[in-house]
Amino acid sequence: MDKLLQELEHLTLAMVSILNDSSYEELEAFVEQRQILVDAIGQEVEKCQPTLAQKEDIRRIMEHDPAIVARMNAHRLEAKDWLQKRGQAKIQRNAYETAYTPDSFLMDRKK
Repeated sequence: MDKLLQELEHLTLAMVSILNDSSYEELEAFVEQRQILVDAIGQEVEKCQPTLAQKEDIRRIMEHDPAIVARMNAHRLEAKDWLQKRGQAKIQRNAYETAYTPDSFLMDRKK
């Protein structure tokens, strides 16, 4: 379990070091790798109780979670804004597109 915790800590510290410049793809890859390690650690915990040192390692690793979650939320809000702007542009574009039959005539009556 110590080896898994060391891998998790190394992975977390590597992500934290590039967090401000990370793309959503990098965060996605990090989360997938992290989940594999967390699942493996969970299986180890079922077999035997973690020691105090291991619990301290887990706590230290988890201290970085708020910063990682904040960066993920920043990417989420950026994507949300982009989708809203795209939707607005589509609405405006549709308003200017012609919705009439090309062969039709407009006839005015003289009063």
